[in-house]
Amino acid sequence: MEQTNSGRCLCGSIRFETTGALRTATACHCSQCRRQTGLFYVATAVRPQNLRIQGEETLSWYRASDMARRGFCSTCGSALFWQADGVDQISIMAGAFDQPSGLVMGEHIYCADKGDFYDIPEDGVPHHPGGRPTSA
Repeated sequence: MEQTNSGRCLCGSIRFETTGALRTATACHCSQCRRQTGLFYVATAVRPQNLRIQGEETLSWYRASDMARRGFCSTCGSALFWQADGVDQISIMAGAFDQPSGLVMGEHIYCADKGDFYDIPEDGVPHHPGGRPTSA
């Protein structure tokens, strides 16, 4: 049986369902993520064809940089998605999933850019000073 997960924004205007395995969770400590959410955010990812969204009329996209966009609920403001240009994956905020999500932490990225008001826990997963290293 294929794995499915579901989730929603805070107000429930946007609901989503994923099919297939989810990537391990990545905690991003960059300044953009902190400014959007108030702290670092944690996300997983799936291929766009494995994501079904209901309530797209309240889904707004913000062009966060010249390389990516961020999706959020225009009613309640919940951060939900992040998508890099030209990449066949869409990130989904881990906190938006219904429980149990089955997610496990896989890595921390942009650790050198983290806020000065918290420490990143030593949780046994890789901590990268910048983005996710590319494989050779």
